[in-house]
Amino acid sequence: MVDFGRVLTAMVTPLKDDGSVNYEETEKLSIWLTENGTDSLVVCGTTGESPSLTWEEEYQLFQVVKTAVAGKAKVIASTGLNSTTEALVATEKAAKLGLDGSLQVVPYYNKPPQLGLYKHFQAIAQATPELPIMLYNIPGRTGQNLEPETVARLAEIPNIVAIKEASDNLDQVSQIRYLTAPEFKIYSGDDSLTLPLLAVGGSGVVSVASHLVGKQLQEMIGAFEKGEIQRAMQIHLKLFSLFKALFATTNPIPIKAALKLLGWKVGVTRPPLCAPPEEVTKKLSAEMGKLGLL
Repeated sequence: MVDFGRVLTAMVTPLKDDGSVNYEETEKLSIWLTENGTDSLVVCGTTGESPSLTWEEEYQLFQVVKTAVAGKAKVIASTGLNSTTEALVATEKAAKLGLDGSLQVVPYYNKPPQLGLYKHFQAIAQATPELPIMLYNIPGRTGQNLEPETVARLAEIPNIVAIKEASDNLDQVSQIRYLTAPEFKIYSGDDSLTLPLLAVGGSGVVSVASHLVGKQLQEMIGAFEKGEIQRAMQIHLKLFSLFKALFATTNPIPIKAALKLLGWKVGVTRPPLCAPPEEVTKKLSAEMGKLGLL
């Protein structure tokens, strides 16, 4: 059975001041994350600014991270696209790199119906049967919801093993859990909903906040699994304001600002993303200070 762990970090892509990829800092950051609570690294997702990376940059990032964390953490390549053919080709290429999994987002903008979504993910999974696949449902960005019944059908395909659920709908998560086998993993796509999602059968989180508080997230999930619900809730509430500050404007703008406060050379965000408003950085600094992170 595939195990991506409890805390999966949706990793930022460090850039230089001129906007080019900083592969050296990527290597350092990926190692540091594995030493601070991260079980798996999701590379070139939305947090990694995939919409503004070239394919050449993405494949180089996959290889750099894989080499850096070999034996320490799993590497999941975000290779989903709104073109089935392009997503299939990208995923096949990632599979040949020997990575541990692929994150496949619901096709965005073209809003395929549920049958189209099923066939899209089925084609990718069947083309790369040796590569574990995590579905990614985030209707706020894609414009289309991957419905529980479709997830359940897809979960019957052997190498579709998990879903990152970012619909903000716990009823939907409950329905997915009800319709799928226990070994099919459900991960929260929102840090602030990790604890509630665990209560309805989730396994962990694909996290942005784990760049800063990975160990605390591990502690929270571990406490929940041991039945220490009050302790898990206390950790959740302690981190809640940070979770919200990290999404005060479009991700990954705030998390890059936060990492800069810690001294990481993550650089700019590529256009059309931009620098954070001053009040966002001030709020992040205040929340990180409260948690003793600065």
